[in-house]
Amino acid sequence: MESAAEFFEKFEKRATADNDAATAPNAIYQFNITGDGGDEWNLDLTKGKTSDFVAEGSHDSPGATITVSAEDWLGMLNGSLNPMQAFMGGKIKIDGDMTLAMSLQQVLNLAQD
Repeated sequence: MESAAEFFEKFEKRATADNDAATAPNAIYQFNITGDGGDEWNLDLTKGKTSDFVAEGSHDSPGATITVSAEDWLGMLNGSLNPMQAFMGGKIKIDGDMTLAMSLQQVLNLAQD
């Protein structure tokens, strides 16, 4: 992927096509992507949702907030950076429910080719 925005656009399309897989975490994720190409997005993956999974900006009550640089985010998306290693190395910060962080890879996989 070329940008964080591309991921979220692709995620919305894939989640709409397979909302059962998209809503498996039954959670709301906040992504704060810093640096060039970064922004704030949130994913509403609560059960029963069938559209509008992605929104720009911050959510009032996410279950987990992920903060990462745009460079590291793209590395995770493109497979050159393991999300767990990024977390253990301090490249990704997660606030909130840590069990939701464990389903982050499942979330990322939905938008992968």
